[in-house]
Amino acid sequence: MTAVTFAPPSPNLALNQLVDRRRAGGDSLIHLAFGEARLPLLPQLAEQLAIGATRSAYGPVAGADGVRAAVAGYFTRRGLPTGADRIVVGPGSKPLLMALQLSVPGDVLLPQPAWNTYAPQAAYAGKKVFGVPIPREYGGMPDPGALRETIRRARRGGGDPRLLVLTLPDNPTGTLAPPAAVREICALARAEDLLIVSDEIYRDIVHDPEATPFLSPADVAPERTVVTTGLSKTLGIGGWRIGAARFPPDEAGGLLLDAVVAAASELWSTLAGPMQQVAEYAFAEPPEILARKRASARLHGAVARAVHRIAVEAGAECRPPAGGFYVYPDFEPLRGRLAAHGVTDSASLAERLIDDSGIVVLGGHLLGDRPEALRFKAATSLLYGDEQQQQQALQAADPAALPHIAETLDSLAEGFARLTRRGGARTAR
Repeated sequence: MTAVTFAPPSPNLALNQLVDRRRAGGDSLIHLAFGEARLPLLPQLAEQLAIGATRSAYGPVAGADGVRAAVAGYFTRRGLPTGADRIVVGPGSKPLLMALQLSVPGDVLLPQPAWNTYAPQAAYAGKKVFGVPIPREYGGMPDPGALRETIRRARRGGGDPRLLVLTLPDNPTGTLAPPAAVREICALARAEDLLIVSDEIYRDIVHDPEATPFLSPADVAPERTVVTTGLSKTLGIGGWRIGAARFPPDEAGGLLLDAVVAAASELWSTLAGPMQQVAEYAFAEPPEILARKRASARLHGAVARAVHRIAVEAGAECRPPAGGFYVYPDFEPLRGRLAAHGVTDSASLAERLIDDSGIVVLGGHLLGDRPEALRFKAATSLLYGDEQQQQQALQAADPAALPHIAETLDSLAEGFARLTRRGGARTAR
């Protein structure tokens, strides 16, 4: 029998399960390693799920006409005119991204760091991955000069980069690339004949949309951009697994859509009927959905900014968050002091945080970052408490000042301060 080598499980999911086990055993942990939007379920979503329960038959692979039209309307309202025939829905954006990897030939270009799923998916599809460093100001998009050089170096070495994955706003840095950068990257993609996949699942979680301009690559290069999105982050229904993809309007876009649908027919057959009912309602964006999106974006922004402030006060460098619910601190300024405590890379930094302070983070090495860097991703969306406390946080004028959140933030600040303190034993909380 031929031995089969398996890749390890997704690190964020593995850490989430570790936290669940340790909490069940009585450990008190601050969980910053899993990007789940913990929010109370909107009653209207539960109603739609119940209505859709009778939709028990298989449906079209790409999705029923109603849900595809609703998603098309969602994009059209965001300045991207879209026909329903250019939409595919699936059980979360993750399988849609995998189907794209299977459908597009050539190798993959990724920002460095990037969400921890992109690179493994490319590997499963038999592709090489070329990481490109991000600028100092923002993530989710590679530095244009470094991207150009990476493409040339990859081709000289026999690689065939064809697919560029971008994230707006970014996971893991919580930042948003400015319009000028989007235009520059799109021009480079045209010159180098790259297909862009723009992961915009956090688009509706821009913290201050009036002050923060959002430009999608699909606005600039519609003929070569696929946009993916979903409902897990904006509405807190990650376990329901609802995603969607928008394809280019031209003939090539139609052929790519057909290829993704063919892959989907072998991978998941169709988005579950009850979830299509939910998606049709949610993507149509009735007033209660829009109100929840505004409230959650405000909440995510307030707590992410508080964690950013704590990291900076502890001595880290950190890009200010603008969207989503992440911060990505860099403890390089404290390297000398951390080395005295055995912390020399992102893995040992994450290990020290959990061992000494019960703070669980996702080390940058798990996100394609340089292993020796002292960086990690902190997901701030799990700090809102139980369902009743989450509702209070959504309604609060200053969510970070609520006692249950403020207490956790104080513990986080103490944990960061303990990093460089000799003999700092973990205190009970």
